[in-house]
Amino acid sequence: MAEQKEDYSFWTKYKQFAGNEIMLYVVMIVGIILGIIIFSYV
Repeated sequence: MAEQKEDYSFWTKYKQFAGNEIMLYVVMIVGIILGIIIFSYV
């Protein structure tokens, strides 16, 4: 039971940063895909 409480508190803290983290990963993935497309044409 204690572990579940720790996970819950971890996710509540992480939830504040989740939006920024997701945006950061999306930007990274889009940048990598664009880089592959650009280098494949060059």
